[in-house]
Amino acid sequence: MDRASLLFLLLLIIFDLTAADKIPDLAAESGMIFPLSYSSLPPRVEDLRRHRRILHQSQQLPNAHMKLYDDLLANGYYTTRLLIGTPPQEFALIVDTGSTVTYVPCSTCKHCGKHQDPKFQPELSTTYEAVKCNPDCNCDDDGKLCIYERRYAEMSSSSGVLSEDLISFGNESQLSPQRAVFGCENVETGDLFSQRADGIMGLGRGKLSIVDQLVDKGVIEDSFSLCYGGMEVGGGAMVLGKISPPAGMVFARSDPFRSPYYNIDLKQMHVAGKSLKLNPKVFNGKHGTVLDSGTTYAYFPKEAFNAIKDAVIKEIPSLKRIHGPDPNYDDICFSGAGRDVAEIHNFFPEIAMEFGNHQKLILSPENYLFRHTKVRGAYCLGIFPDRDSTTLLGGIVVRNTLVTYDRENDKLGFLKTNCSDLWRRLASPPDSPAPTSPVTQNKSLNNISPSRSPSPAPSKAPTVDLPDGCFYMRFYLAISYECEGVFRIGVITFQVSISVNNASMKPNFSEIADFIAHELEIQSSQVRLLSITTSGNEYRLKWGIYPPQSSEYISNNTALNIMSLLKENKLRLPGQFGSYKLLEWKAEQKRKQSWWEKHLLGVVVGVMISLLVTSVIVKLALVWRRRQQEEATYEPVSAAVKEQELQPLSSSETSNA
Repeated sequence: MDRASLLFLLLLIIFDLTAADKIPDLAAESGMIFPLSYSSLPPRVEDLRRHRRILHQSQQLPNAHMKLYDDLLANGYYTTRLLIGTPPQEFALIVDTGSTVTYVPCSTCKHCGKHQDPKFQPELSTTYEAVKCNPDCNCDDDGKLCIYERRYAEMSSSSGVLSEDLISFGNESQLSPQRAVFGCENVETGDLFSQRADGIMGLGRGKLSIVDQLVDKGVIEDSFSLCYGGMEVGGGAMVLGKISPPAGMVFARSDPFRSPYYNIDLKQMHVAGKSLKLNPKVFNGKHGTVLDSGTTYAYFPKEAFNAIKDAVIKEIPSLKRIHGPDPNYDDICFSGAGRDVAEIHNFFPEIAMEFGNHQKLILSPENYLFRHTKVRGAYCLGIFPDRDSTTLLGGIVVRNTLVTYDRENDKLGFLKTNCSDLWRRLASPPDSPAPTSPVTQNKSLNNISPSRSPSPAPSKAPTVDLPDGCFYMRFYLAISYECEGVFRIGVITFQVSISVNNASMKPNFSEIADFIAHELEIQSSQVRLLSITTSGNEYRLKWGIYPPQSSEYISNNTALNIMSLLKENKLRLPGQFGSYKLLEWKAEQKRKQSWWEKHLLGVVVGVMISLLVTSVIVKLALVWRRRQQEEATYEPVSAAVKEQELQPLSSSETSNA
């Protein structure tokens, strides 16, 4: 090849790379209808981006390890903590693989709901910049700033100004804070307005996605992973960047040109080891089979849904079909499986998804069932018929499953695992200090106490009592706890000291209770004031956190969050209540009652009723017998009387005569 040809080829490559940077982001320029209708970049642009990413990845890159909070079925989503600005302002954002924009409500918002954290205040961040109007974005009416708008299928929406600031992923993340573009909300409607979470963390495919921005900067490899906690556990882990695929991981091809969503090549379904013999085309309609972390349940085309439903019902003849918890929905529910989640696999069959490479992902019952909220020991199918031809797999399908979104190699990996165990493996980076020493067991208190505190608290650390099966562990965002298995927390008590400025001013205990409930993300009815002692200006208050009225125990996820906040001394009261100090706290397990303890009252009542009934029967029998005897000795007036022989008169009677 001559010099002229080489020069021409070099100019062509430079032109292509430059043009790729200037092509507008179609997803940012048009409103996105979630979950299944937004535009992606042209294939050529994605191909050029991919080549640039490979060039960036010639060396091992760090990744961001982040904890997931909340529970899929209780909250409808999982959240993670993201810090924005300098100094950082913290937000709880819904982890959403179906969204391409990360956004939070701003202090300038004209119509935003009340969320978990205060609104983002751009004026307090020294590194904040609004994105100026340019040819690659939609501009506001004044032509000064870039704006965004996102509309969702459930009729909620978010709109605001595109902004850029420093985003942090936790103090112990391997990934240093990075500048990134996000949405500064001015208006939100629908569920986005009413939800407790602050906003959305967009992990989808698109130029504004937080993953794409980090990859384009060359700071992480083109991959991320999510691991959702299991039924009644919640929480989980997230990794932005590449991890080594664990042994046993099952992979499915994901075609970025098939749709802008994370799709997989699902070919067949199996129930209890038996193929449903569905036509593979049923899973390839419209957008294909899409995995979406922002969706709660699973939705199949009607043909596939009916086949799965009928096959499951056929495998559980011993269970009784009952109505669902909400009369407005035709849920398919069954009772008789018992209340122990660990035992539901003895009643419900496994379901397997078979991919194009013939590998199978096994779904245990927790991956397609949810608890009936009104009938104990009852469960409902978490799969539903879809109105169109798309197969949409929500978070329920991947509970206790590590999912790796390997975008570089166009595949998704699945591994059934305990996400709590996974977090323990991920939570200590190579050069970080080892987790704290094991804790010692205190048999007399029926709990576990730490041998030493894992990190110094801002003030004197409160006294801690943990339930059996719990131990200290180091999260990337904080020091917290993990507990093995499903434990039963009946009550969490803690004692606080409040010093008021004026001895005559009595704290408003009801207001304090409401604030505690808000901080711990529980219902106000769960917070109870147990005791009050006063000494001058100081009030010592003992509070108890109890399960919701419909439950016997505090859920594992809620208990872990509360214990973490208390141990880290993060429960803070506003200054209006006076100076505050946490003195001690304790988590008490509710011992599982024996059969006699559960039914003793019923047995006693039954015995008393039996004795009463027996006594009544005996008395009735005696009355009946007495009446029978009386009837036997009674003779009518007209009855014939037997004549008796006259007796001779006495001598005295004869002489008188």
